[in-house]
Amino acid sequence: MKGEGNQLHHNLFDKQVIPEHDGFITDLDSARKHGSLHGPTVSVIIPAFNEEKNVAKVLSGTIEVMDQLHLPYEIIFVDDGSTDKTALIASSFKVNVLVNKENSGKGYSLKRGLQHASGDVIVTIDSDGEHKPKEIAPLLEAVCNGADVAAGSRFLNRHTEVTTKLNQIGNHVFNLAIMSLTGKRVTDSQTGFRAIKRQVIEKLDLQSDGYEIETEITVKSLRGGFAFKELPITIERRKFGASKIKLIKDGKKIAEAILTTSLIRHK
Repeated sequence: MKGEGNQLHHNLFDKQVIPEHDGFITDLDSARKHGSLHGPTVSVIIPAFNEEKNVAKVLSGTIEVMDQLHLPYEIIFVDDGSTDKTALIASSFKVNVLVNKENSGKGYSLKRGLQHASGDVIVTIDSDGEHKPKEIAPLLEAVCNGADVAAGSRFLNRHTEVTTKLNQIGNHVFNLAIMSLTGKRVTDSQTGFRAIKRQVIEKLDLQSDGYEIETEITVKSLRGGFAFKELPITIERRKFGASKIKLIKDGKKIAEAILTTSLIRHK
């Protein structure tokens, strides 16, 4: 997938969607008000909890990719009450760091990040190092070419070991449940790697505080009639630390989220 950043840059400029820009901006909203921005901007939100051994690689990779794209962007890093050096390490990069007073959940952190995001397109990426920042480019390109939501699917790429067998089975069951309740097919309802138009995510009225936030985004996007596109992503299993997901507890919450978001009337 080498060179995808340059390809996105080339395609966007050919269509005159956005003029070339230097990249990182401390305050997108302020820059927009002063008339220094034109066209779409990007907010990258990265939630994290005790990821001190992974965060530097994720942030440096994300910054490198976004700088190569020459798009106006901001990175909002949300430390979810970490007890290690996660927030300290993040603060050494050119990112906006938000720190939760206590561990409040991935969904809570994403929603807090959204409250501070000013971009026209929102990108979410996990902090454990499993997602490859270079694959932000095709997600952004999909959104710039008609998709409302571009979701990275671990299961569309058959040449990678995506997760444990148990997690694969659970994800498959959740996918089938979503398809039966919404009538729409999805291959990775639990992905945390997405690009979403700001005006779309604001309409989703997100409520979840935990890992079920991913399910809520998926189901509400499908039920809302938004243009939903999945793209294959390459997963690199985490080298440090362990997953924070509790299979039984979080699995139950995910199942409940599928039911509630599938059955309630969409606003």
